[in-house]
This record gives sequence, structure tokens and C-alpha cells, in this order.
Amino acid sequence: MQVKGEPTRYAWCVEIGKMPMAMRPEGDLRLRPARVVVERLSPEIDCGRFPVKRVMGEKVEVRADVHADGQDVLAGVLLHREVGAQQWDETPLSTLGNDVWGAAFSVESLRPHEYTVEAWVDEFATWRRDLEKKSAAGVVARVDLLVGAALLEAASARTTGDDAAMLAASARLLSGAEASLADQIERALDPSLERVVSRWPDRGNAARYPRKLTVAVDRVRARTGAWYEFFPRSCSPEVGRHGTLKDAASRLEYVASMGFDVAYLPPVHPIGRIHRKGRNNAEEAGPDDPGSPWAIGAAEGGHTAIHPALGTLDDFRALLAKARTLNLEIALDLAFQCSPDHPWVKEHPSWFRHLPDGSIKTAENPPKKYEDIYPIDFESKDWRELWMALAEVVQFWLAQGVRVFRVDNPHTKPYGFWEWLISRVRSEHPDAIFLAEAFTRPRVMRELAKIGFSQSYNYFPWRNTKQELTDYLTELTRGEAREYLRPNLWANTPDILPESLQYGGRPAFQSRLVLAATLGASYGLYGPAFELCEGTALRPGSEEYLDSEKYQLRHWPIERPDSLRHFVAQVNRIRREHPALQRNDTLAFHAVDDEKLIAYSKTTDDLTEVILTVVCLDPHHRHSGWVELPLEELGLDRVRPYQAHDLLGGGRYLWSGSRNYVELDPAVIPAHIFAIRRHLRTERDFDYYL
Repeated sequence: MQVKGEPTRYAWCVEIGKMPMAMRPEGDLRLRPARVVVERLSPEIDCGRFPVKRVMGEKVEVRADVHADGQDVLAGVLLHREVGAQQWDETPLSTLGNDVWGAAFSVESLRPHEYTVEAWVDEFATWRRDLEKKSAAGVVARVDLLVGAALLEAASARTTGDDAAMLAASARLLSGAEASLADQIERALDPSLERVVSRWPDRGNAARYPRKLTVAVDRVRARTGAWYEFFPRSCSPEVGRHGTLKDAASRLEYVASMGFDVAYLPPVHPIGRIHRKGRNNAEEAGPDDPGSPWAIGAAEGGHTAIHPALGTLDDFRALLAKARTLNLEIALDLAFQCSPDHPWVKEHPSWFRHLPDGSIKTAENPPKKYEDIYPIDFESKDWRELWMALAEVVQFWLAQGVRVFRVDNPHTKPYGFWEWLISRVRSEHPDAIFLAEAFTRPRVMRELAKIGFSQSYNYFPWRNTKQELTDYLTELTRGEAREYLRPNLWANTPDILPESLQYGGRPAFQSRLVLAATLGASYGLYGPAFELCEGTALRPGSEEYLDSEKYQLRHWPIERPDSLRHFVAQVNRIRREHPALQRNDTLAFHAVDDEKLIAYSKTTDDLTEVILTVVCLDPHHRHSGWVELPLEELGLDRVRPYQAHDLLGGGRYLWSGSRNYVELDPAVIPAHIFAIRRHLRTERDFDYYL
């Protein structure tokens, strides 16, 4: 009996029933079952419930178990197309051994794609294989050739034109008595004959995997990019003045100079006045305290309004236009929550949860309480109206030209809402990107990725040791999650000042930057706090910043001479110039005999580029060790030397063999990013590179 949710084990003729024999009415024998079994198709997420993810131009490498009774030769194709297309494109399957078959296809548009696998017994290939063995043994009989003639005649009937004529002529040659046995065998084993027959296979009893699987296709920015978060209200060049969107537009030149791709802005909407938080999250705000941007809504408007102190909607459009001239994208914060004086509180009280005393429930994460924020009640009786209103918010900002959204705390809203919303948006705007800010339980993070989020925050801020980093990044890039969850590694956020940055000083900031930027195809920084090495916590044991920008204006001296801005720019330039760093799927860790040194590589598919990164995890002491590299996997020769060019420090080192020495002093630079150049051949080469 078939278990609900499991694929049917035995597939039938493509055109007719798909029911296994035991489940057919009274064991109906009118339809002969296919002999081939197609199962364990991958990649497949939750029995096909969710799509795998790719960006335009990427391949989907498909594998399936394909087998049948007996020793017959099998053949098959990978079927793939854009969803909605009438015809399938076909790519022949290749055997990978032990009944595993595979093929690949590329996705070249932003439309969703679908794929499946079909396979059949190849009677002609089976006959030809056996004839070849008999010929080698000298035991070919005339009847063997008559069998082949019948197969060729049937193949001729399936086609037209020159191929049909060639197959018919070959059938006559094999069945006639005019040609010698040797000539008949030679013709039967002619590779050109096999090629023609393979173009017209008998697929009348083919087996097809019982499901069509889907691919969600994004633009390349969903896979790779460097993000930079900053608060527009802190961009004023004058100390104490509230910054504006015009000030933020000027700040974009600074962001672009560091080589970032995405400038992410916290909410730009009016901020509530009721229960507004003061400095350092004080319960009462002073008269000049601006409040938290995440307490959205006031008399001036809600989620589609601009905070009056920041400027106007025209100023926001001008900011977007300025970003485009700098090859930057603006990511806008989607925070679906309201301040107590948000217009929706009066207009739609049913959208919020009311307590027995009649008050509206405020946000809390016990023992913390956020009196300045009302969560939205997604279980409201008016949920349909609520969902449509939230979709209209997103549609409003799409109409302004925003295509990237960072979503605040999506794990506190229903999965079904996000699946509906993201699907709705991407059906009209397939270039839209959604980043899930969900530092939550692993299964919840994975579910959010499956239902449509393009990228995901993750546990990188709390992974510090070599073992922690190796295990976690291997899980993200080698496990099943790699097919649907794209990590965005943030070194810090306004909410998270990792302990390593509180006590490690400048070297800690440098090493965490290199780790984030080279381990992840996408990464982010909250600045200017990061490049100015802001590391003072609110209190010991806390990850909150002292004088957090979430609750007050900050004036950042971005031109300070000790800023890391030039180091950040150098790392981002290396990322842009080296495609191997713009992907996650080739990440591999390598042994190094010092627990405070971590080494890993990324490559291009053809190994024309190999980037090896070595990072010192101790910000206080010099460390050295021997790195072991898998030479063959990296395309390196066991005999010839190769060059390791340090893209950070500029040094060029001549290495040979699998073990080579590295040494890092965090007081100088706590990392190497090596570009490996292979196969130096002459003394002149050696002289130049040394």
C-alpha cells in the first residue's frame, strides 16, 4: 500500500495510468507496467512541496536512481522547461555508476522552471552490446542479425527523411542474404547507426518520475552581494542635527567607495510618540529623543509614509536614483508591527490582540517588554483584509522602485502569510529579493527559506572557533539546505555586538570581516559602527551597544584615520574581482595544525581560479602552522611548484606539495587571501614571481 506523501514506486506508460498493480481495480492487466524504476530524484525538497533555488545562468544538477530487472541497457532523459511551457527540453542522462544517472540544465530566465526524469529499456543498445560480445567471440548467427533488422525497421517507422531511409537500408542489409556476415556485423556495429537510432528511441513503455519538481529562479544579487546597513537619521554632517534622506544620499558615495552592492536602511517611516523609548532603551524618552525606527506609525502616517524629519517621498525617490548611479541597490526594511499611535490602531482595532482588561497586547520577549510596539494579530477574524493591506504596503514600495527588502522578525508571523505574499510579489516582480531577519530555531529558519525568502540571516555572529565555523558552514553549504537556504553572513547588526568584537580590538574586526566576506557569497556590516571598530557594550555580558543608534542620533566621524574603510574596500574589491568568492557551493575547509588558524578554499567550476583564505582567530597573538591542501581536487601538480599570491598583504610565495607554511600576526593583518597560480614552468617564471 502506498504511504501518503511518498512517490509511487513503479511508474507506468507516460500516456496511461500511474497506479501500481496492487492498487488497480481487481488487478487490471490491460496495461503492461514499465520495467524501469525511476526513484530518489534529487534535488527534491520535501517530496516536491518546495522548489530548489538557483539564480539566472546557474545549473541544476539532477540525479536519480534508474534501474530495471535483468541486464538490459537503459536510456533516459532529463526533462526541463519553464513552468507553463508546452514542450519539454530534453538532456540525455549519463550513467554515474551503481544505477545512479545524472544530467544538468541551466536556468536562463527569471520564470520558475520544472524538471523530471524519464527512462526506458533501450532494446537496440542492448542488442548491439550483445552482438559486440558475440562478434568478439566469433559466435554471431544469422538470426542475431534478423533481430537487429527488426529493431531497425521499427526505428525507421518512427522517423522520416534521411534518417528513416538510412535505418530502412540498414535493416535490409542485415536481413538480406546478399552481404557477407562480416559486412553485416560491420554495419550493425557502425557507431553512426547507433547515433541515428538513439535519436529515435522507442519510448512507448517509458517510466517517468511521478512528480514534476520546480526551480525558483532569482537574479544574481540573490546569491551574492555585500550589504551595508546605516541609519539615515545619523548621516547629518552637523553634530546634533537629525539627518535627512538628502544626507543619506550623500552618504551613499561613501558606501559605494567601500565596494558595497546593497545599502540597507532601517525603517524610514514616522515613529510613534506613545511609550517612545529613550536612550539605551530607557522606558521614558526625553523631549529630544527620536525613538526607535521600528516603532512604526504616528499622526503623520504609517508604513507608506516618510518620517517628516527625514524628508519627503520625492527625497526617497531621489535617494534611489542616486543609488542607481553608484551601482548600489537600496534595501528597505519591512517591519510589520505598529506603534500605539499608528493610524491602523484606530482604523482597524481588530488587527491587534486585546487583553482581558481591554488594552492592546504590546510586544515582549520576556523579561524584555517593548511598550512602544503593538504586534499585528495574524489570527484576527479580519485576517483577509489585514493580509491585503500588508501586501499593498509592499506594492507601494515596489512602485517607488524598491526591489530588495530586509524583513524584520518574519518568524513571528505565519508561514502561510509569507508564502502567499512572496509568491504574489514575485509573480509580478520576479526580480524582488527578500532577506529574512530570523535569528531563531533551525527548523523555523529553514521553513522560511523554503517558502520563498531569497536569503537568510543565520548563526554566524555566534560561531567563533575553528570547529564551530567549520561545522556550521559545512552544514549550510554541503547539506540539503544548500538547495534552498542562502546564508547572508552579518558580522554585526544594530542588535548584535558579538563578544569577539567587544574585546578583540581592530584585529577582531578585520578577521570577522574577512571570514564573513570570504565564507559567504553574501555578507553584511552595520556601519559606520563596524569600520570605526565600535565595540563597547551596554553592560558586561550584553550584546547591545552602549548608546545604541536604535534609540538616539549618532554622529559618526567616517573620515577618522584609524577607520577600517580602506581595508573593507580592499576586501570587497577582491570579492568582485574573483568569481570563486561569489558562490558557496565550492567551499572546502583544509587542515592546518594550529587551532587558532582556519583555512578554506573556493574555486570556479573549471578550477581556473582557486582562492585560499587563512584567518587567525586569535586577535592578540601571532600564530603559524602548516596548511594541507588536496592538490588533485584543486588542480595542482604534485611535482611542479605553484604560487600563492596574497591579495591582502601583496606577498607572493612559491609553494610546492600539499603542506605549506603560513604565519599570521594579527597586529599587522590577521588573514591571508591567496590567489593560487598553477604550473610555473621555467626559471624565468620563478625569478619573476619570487
